[in-house]
This record gives sequence, structure tokens and C-alpha cells, in this order.
Amino acid sequence: MNEKLKNLSQIGTSISPSLLRIGIALVFLWFGTDQIIEPSAWVAYIPDWVISFSALSAITIVYLNATFEIFSGMALFLGFFTRFAAFFIMLHMIDITYTVGLDAIGVRDFGLSIATIAIWLNGADFLTLDNFMKERNADGLNSAPVAPIQEPTNPSI
Repeated sequence: MNEKLKNLSQIGTSISPSLLRIGIALVFLWFGTDQIIEPSAWVAYIPDWVISFSALSAITIVYLNATFEIFSGMALFLGFFTRFAAFFIMLHMIDITYTVGLDAIGVRDFGLSIATIAIWLNGADFLTLDNFMKERNADGLNSAPVAPIQEPTNPSI
């Protein structure tokens, strides 16, 4: 029984970073998609200073935010530039948490902020495109065959 628990623990340790990354990515994909589908529902969350600072309408800001969340969520889901995507999502979430404050929604956003910090610190896990490309490059599968360099022959010398 102890051996089974040890094996389960090893499996959990190896897939935990992937589960966290994919779970947070799905959250951002959901929020981004919802902002595209129903942008008027999200206008109230745009701080007044953002609207006054920008020449853009609140709806346009929601669409831009949705685009950011969808693209960074996809990058995180696929594990493509994992640490880079997690860094920008982390900054985004810290800003949202600060703006919202520590109420019921702010506490949830604080938890998401901590999760994105963990993903950023962890970087690419074993189920990412980053890891796949790194292993592929290490095996030499990503480079095209190169012909050996030959010294030019000059018959006149």
C-alpha cells in the first residue's frame, strides 16, 4: 500500500504544474471569450481612470482585454512561450487584484494572481510545446541537414 501511495505521489508531482497551467489557461480563455460574446457586461469593470486616460471607448478596451486574455490563455494552454505568457498574465492579474481590492472578487483574483506567479516561476512543464521544441532541438531533429563545407579548388594555382 505504501508503494502505491509513493507512485501516486510521484505522478501527482509530475503532472501538477501541467494541471495548474492548463486550469489557469482555461479560466483566461473563458473570461476572454465571454468578453467577446457579451462586452457590455464587462464595461462596468473598466476603471474610470483607464477610460479617461485612453481615447478608446470602454467597449474597445473590453475587446482589447479579451484579445489579450484569449491569446495569452492559448499560449499558456499550449505551453508556447510559457514563462513569457505567464509573466504578462501575472502582471495583468496583479493589476486587477489591486484595482478591485480585497473583497469577494478581489480575493478570488488574488488566488489567480498567486497561481500565475507559480506558473511563471515554474516555466515550461513536460506537457508544453516549449518542452517539446527543446527536446526536439536537443535531439537535432529541428535542424536541416547541412552539407560539409568544401574548400574551393582553384586549378590555376
